[in-house]
Amino acid sequence: MNYTQWLLFFLIVQLIHFLGTWKLYVKAGRKAWEAAIPVYNAIILMKIIKRPSWWVVLLFIPIINLLMFPVIWVETIRSFGRNRLMETWLVILTLGFYIYYVNYFLDVEYIADRDLHPKSASGEWVSSIVFAIVAATLVHTYFIQPYVIPTGSLERTLRIGDLLFVSKFHFGARIPMTTVAAPMVHDTLPVLGTRSYLKKPQLPYMRIPGFQKVGRTDLVVFSWPADTVRQFFKAEQGVKKPIDKKSNYVKRCVGVPGDSLEVRNGYVFINGKQLELPGRAKPMYDYRVYGQNGVSARVLDQAGVSDFTRTYVTAPLNRAQFEILSTANLMGAQSREDGQIELLTGPQGLSVDIIRKAGISSIKEVTPRERVTTMTTDMVSALGKLSSVDSIVRILDTPGEAGYNIFPQDSRYPWNYDQLGPVYIPRKGDKVDLTPETFPLYQKIIRDYEKNTASVSGNQVLINGTAADTYTFKQDYYWMMGDNRDHSEDSRAWGYVPEDHIVGKPVFIWMSFDNFNDGIASWRPRWDRIFTTVGGDGEPRSYFRYFLFLLVGYFVFDFFRKRRSKNEKS
Repeated sequence: MNYTQWLLFFLIVQLIHFLGTWKLYVKAGRKAWEAAIPVYNAIILMKIIKRPSWWVVLLFIPIINLLMFPVIWVETIRSFGRNRLMETWLVILTLGFYIYYVNYFLDVEYIADRDLHPKSASGEWVSSIVFAIVAATLVHTYFIQPYVIPTGSLERTLRIGDLLFVSKFHFGARIPMTTVAAPMVHDTLPVLGTRSYLKKPQLPYMRIPGFQKVGRTDLVVFSWPADTVRQFFKAEQGVKKPIDKKSNYVKRCVGVPGDSLEVRNGYVFINGKQLELPGRAKPMYDYRVYGQNGVSARVLDQAGVSDFTRTYVTAPLNRAQFEILSTANLMGAQSREDGQIELLTGPQGLSVDIIRKAGISSIKEVTPRERVTTMTTDMVSALGKLSSVDSIVRILDTPGEAGYNIFPQDSRYPWNYDQLGPVYIPRKGDKVDLTPETFPLYQKIIRDYEKNTASVSGNQVLINGTAADTYTFKQDYYWMMGDNRDHSEDSRAWGYVPEDHIVGKPVFIWMSFDNFNDGIASWRPRWDRIFTTVGGDGEPRSYFRYFLFLLVGYFVFDFFRKRRSKNEKS
């Protein structure tokens, strides 16, 4: 819906409100016309139901208003003596239209001195829960949102199992476009597994002003532009989602509007100069590590490397043994030509306890001379100092070698994750030349993000059926990449991120767990990451101990305060 359609919808709602309440306004000592004036009628209604005038603001905040409307309906009928539980449910289930019945068919009187306090313990509970949901939804939608790092695309800057707070106010909170949605959930209702929202009506894109722009090298949470997934890890037909209900991703912004970006040997260049990352960024790349006497898991662990595969060889296993191993760190298994079984695990390997539990009497870990692993610069430096390591070579795709699923998915651009570009990152109001050759770079913007029809006919580009040799962009765009450069699906796969997809900025890690994807029983707190800030220079510093000191101090203070108060009364 555009702004004109929303204005018409708003006026229709005002008319419905007037027709359903004008007699009640009169019985409350007001004028009938006061029920017809937009916004003013809401202020007067708050006076009638004895509620604060600032509640009117909540009625115009998307998502929050869905919670407030039922409250207002119930308060309205109770102001005229309709307190029965059945009537409360009737006004809610009829979406407020039960008020019409009260307005036209019941002889009601306005209760000017109505007691606003709940008359039962259950009523008190309901009132408290509604207030808590409204407050939490307001904070979640417009100020701070919790987020969990589920994948390793930003390792080791942000780790799998980091639980973050994401600030909405740094870049400015995006007003929810989906106006009818369940509060406090994203696109799916828990337990039920069904869609948590209605696709229509939709608000136009709007954003509350923030106090900073998305900057180059900022970590950013955004709506995944290419998202058509209803439920991850489930094979089914794709779905079309509203922008604010697309899955949230977090990456590093490496290109801002107006930049010319190029990837050379995996490094990002902006306007011809290599991009310098902040001190806390820990980019990772794939390396081939070689040692004449073998590269053991112990050697890699000694250097802090945690992204590699371990291989074990054992005699054939029965079904029971295999099921026991499957509960551990087993990634796969395969038969060898000599009849033995090759087991593949992550860096944790197979523990002695699990081997004994499976009743395996003979098992040996293979120590290959060459391993492929993902490392930061510090890990490479530490590993290179070990005498058992002979060489460490970076794995690179060569220029002109077309990678799989690489932007812009066109054979004229044989790019890959290590060699890409240059590409221009569009800025609002900028104009670019359009030819059949340049069209693949911008077609997704023109078609999907800015809602035009676009195609190539011969040597011409057609936009909305008309030949065009230039195009002017309607919004800003960004280029996002993961710090785990060889294991991140990012803008190198699906291209630009529009401004209206920006969600917020990660600011604080309040909890962090190792083995996060292995089940809650395997979680191990990373104490050095708990209560750390995401930005800043130098190594992250945990403020958890200071939080505990303050918490203990508060309880001690509260204990003595209560004891003093008790002594004064006695």
